[in-house]
Amino acid sequence: MKINVGIYGASGYAGLELIKILESHPQMDVIHAASNSFAGESYRGVRFIPVESLNPATVDLVFLCTPHGASAPLAEQALDAGARAVDLSADLRLKTTEQYTQWYHAEHPAPHLLPTEYGLPEFNRDNIKNQDCIANPGCYPTTTLLGLLPLAQAEGIRAGAALVVDAKSGVSGAGRKPKLGTHFVEVFGDFKPYNIGRVHRHVGEIEQELKAVNPTLGSLIFSPHLLPIDRGLLATCYVPLVDGWTLDTVRQCLEDTYKDEPLITVLQDGQTATIKDVARTYGAVLSVHPATDDTVIVVSALDNLLKGASSQAIQNANLMFNLPETMGLL
Repeated sequence: MKINVGIYGASGYAGLELIKILESHPQMDVIHAASNSFAGESYRGVRFIPVESLNPATVDLVFLCTPHGASAPLAEQALDAGARAVDLSADLRLKTTEQYTQWYHAEHPAPHLLPTEYGLPEFNRDNIKNQDCIANPGCYPTTTLLGLLPLAQAEGIRAGAALVVDAKSGVSGAGRKPKLGTHFVEVFGDFKPYNIGRVHRHVGEIEQELKAVNPTLGSLIFSPHLLPIDRGLLATCYVPLVDGWTLDTVRQCLEDTYKDEPLITVLQDGQTATIKDVARTYGAVLSVHPATDDTVIVVSALDNLLKGASSQAIQNANLMFNLPETMGLL
C-alpha cells in the first residue's frame, strides 16, 4: 500500500525538491502540497493548496518545510491526527527548550515534543526506524558532522581544543523568500562571511551532536560564508588531533566509517572535495589534507537542498516506515 504524503511549505526550495524526488518514489505519493503564497498554482503536476486546507488526518506522513517557530505546531497537529512527521526546520533539532531559546531567541512552540530523534541516518539509523517524528538536520550541521563525528567518536580530536569550521553555502540556503542580502545584484561578484565565530544558530546543533559522542571536545568556532552560486555547501574543518593520530589515522577512520555508506564518498589521497562533486546529487564527499604535525583538515561537501535537506528527509522517512533507506534515491 502506498504511503500518502503531505508537504507543508511545498513551494520553497526544499519543498520543490521533495516533490521532484517523490515523483519517482515507488512507495510514496504526494497527495497534498501546501503553500499559501502559491495556492492554486502547480508544480510537476502537484497543485498547491492553502496550509489550512491540508488535513493531516488524510495522509500517513508530512514533511515540514516551514520556518522554525511554525513547524513544531504543525508536527503536533500531524501526530495528533495519526500521521508521522519529518521536520526540516530547526524546531525539533535541539534537545531542550533552554537550548532552543539560547540559539533561536524565542520560546519553544511545542516543548513536549522534545527531545526528538535526530535524523542523521549514517549515525542514528537504528533509532530513526519506526519513529513517528524526526528532526531533519540542518545543511551546515550535516556537512560538518559528516566530517567530524567519526573522529569525535573514535576520540581522535584533542580534548578541550577549539574546533574551527570555515563553511560556504550557495544562496538557496537562505530560502526562496526574497531578501535584499540575497538579491542577485547584492550577491553576484561578492563573497562574504556572516554570523561568524559563535553567533550562527547552527553552532548549538553541531556542538550538541559532537559532545553527545565525546563530551571532552572544546568549543566550535564556526564561520559561514555566502557564495554567489545557487546551491552547494562546503565545510573546511581544522581538526586538532590527540597524540599518536596522524593524517593516515584520520583517513582510515573516515574510510572505515563510510565504507558501506552508499551516499558518502571519501576521496583518495591528493583529491579535494568540491561543490561540483555534489551539486544536484544526494550524497556527500569528503577529503583529508595535511596541515601541521598535530592538525589535519577535513573538507566536506554536499548539496544543501538535497543531502542537506530534502533527500536526507527521504532517507529518514524511508527508515521511519521500515523501507530501504535509499529507496527513491538510488
